[in-house]
Amino acid sequence: MTISLEADLKSLQQAAQAAINGCDDLDGLDKLRVQYLGKKGELSLILKGMGKLSAEERPILGAIANEVKEALQQDLECRKTNLQNAEIEAQLAAETLDVTMAGSYRPQGRRHPLNSTVDRVLDIFVGLGYTVATGPQVETDYYNFEALNIPADHPARDMQDTFFLKDGRLLRTHTSPVQIRYMEKHDPPIRIVAPGRVYRRDTVDATHSAVFHQVELLAIDKGLAFTHLKGTIQAFIKQMFGEALPIRFRASYFPFTEPSAEVDVQWQGKWLEVMGCGMVDPNVMKAVGYDPEVYTGFAAGFGVERFAMVLHQIDDIRRLYNSDLRFLRQF
Repeated sequence: MTISLEADLKSLQQAAQAAINGCDDLDGLDKLRVQYLGKKGELSLILKGMGKLSAEERPILGAIANEVKEALQQDLECRKTNLQNAEIEAQLAAETLDVTMAGSYRPQGRRHPLNSTVDRVLDIFVGLGYTVATGPQVETDYYNFEALNIPADHPARDMQDTFFLKDGRLLRTHTSPVQIRYMEKHDPPIRIVAPGRVYRRDTVDATHSAVFHQVELLAIDKGLAFTHLKGTIQAFIKQMFGEALPIRFRASYFPFTEPSAEVDVQWQGKWLEVMGCGMVDPNVMKAVGYDPEVYTGFAAGFGVERFAMVLHQIDDIRRLYNSDLRFLRQF
């Protein structure tokens, strides 16, 4: 009986080892473990015959059975490790990235000339000590007109110039409302530069657009005079376009500045208006609670599109909005 059970154990070990060595996946290997070493496995079935052995034979067969069990466990563990390593190697091979392979070309984006012009303007004024300020594009009549000393019969209020909304508000026609909102919340001295999009019912042509961008600057302090305004604008334009660009100031009129002037630069052999400016009107000071007997100030505003056209020698403002890649790639 002992000899028969020992032979069965040796035969089981050989068959199991052959099956284990031939298994090529982890799920199949786990099934072999259950088949041979599980509670109802083949090894357990053979060991059930030990009950018929004598007391002297049981320890001998038990030792052989333990050797077989340990050998199979080692074989299973070794095979499991090999299969896991093979899976990792296959995964690494499948996911390997060839760093020497040439990459696919993706065209680089570029800064739009309007954005780059605004950035350049802000860099200059921040360098001069100005703070960047912003405000809403949908405004009230008070901030867009009344607080800026624009009376009800002023041409700027005409429907042909302003986009009015159904609720009585409007799309701001300039960034000047930002100045009013800022002055209401801050005491002098102040120096701000306000960039933003504005809207006017203009006829679109080579130098006009219904939607465009403005930058305005405002300085309020004791003792400011027109010479400070003129010097600031000259310093700014020279930094923006270079020392050689001819500049001239012409007397003009704006309801929120007095005296007022327009600034022209020579472009393509002609004088081009690029900026309006002037000393802040006392009525604007009073509207925000400033004492015009104590403080004076100057303001200026210009269209970013005009500056971009001069800076990049662009002949038509509409090119800035056509999204023509042939045009944009030049920048």
